[in-house]
Amino acid sequence: MKIVTLPGVFAPRSDSWMLAAAIALEAPEGRAVLDLCCGSGVIGIAAARAGAGAVTAVDVSRRAVLTARINARRNGVRVRALRGRLFDAVGSERFDFIVSNPPYVPAPDGGIPVRGPERAWDAGRDGRALLDEICERAPRHLRPGGAILLVHSSLIGVEPTLEALAASGLLPTVLERHEGPLGPLMTERAELLRDRGLLEADAESEEIVLIRATAP
Repeated sequence: MKIVTLPGVFAPRSDSWMLAAAIALEAPEGRAVLDLCCGSGVIGIAAARAGAGAVTAVDVSRRAVLTARINARRNGVRVRALRGRLFDAVGSERFDFIVSNPPYVPAPDGGIPVRGPERAWDAGRDGRALLDEICERAPRHLRPGGAILLVHSSLIGVEPTLEALAASGLLPTVLERHEGPLGPLMTERAELLRDRGLLEADAESEEIVLIRATAP
């Protein structure tokens, strides 16, 4: 896959590639896929390359939307890239698959940035600000039998994600767990994470977790 990133757009890392591989394995031939917080567009492009019938990529960043369009063209696939906040960009549309690698790094000021590159990773005090909203709103945008695939760090809690998805009426399960050293951002904020009880005193690793939840 040929991927470029414009300045200020988060370059795909292991969690993005993990989710890209997962949606490709779902074999979404002819299915409608929504990629939320698309960044470079790599996940939606993976779905399109796997035969998805229609792929929509959404990001709040203009540069990310432009990057997704450029990368789709470079890879010879069609992706509708829209600017907007999460599901707001697609109105009442429903999809067979929703995929998202949302910002999930706890922010020093506990907020959600409205501009700048930090929008690609900062997600409130506990890192769950966007993730919890996605879990709550996803069922209204899934077709019957559709599924959402989410990836995030174990440091912000796996059980809360499973509980939030179940509370929304979906059937969640953990598909994959990959343990490794803390990523650059988590390492940079390790002291902050320990102060907030998200990282144990002697911990130097995290799990990247892939969760799938199915609509009835």
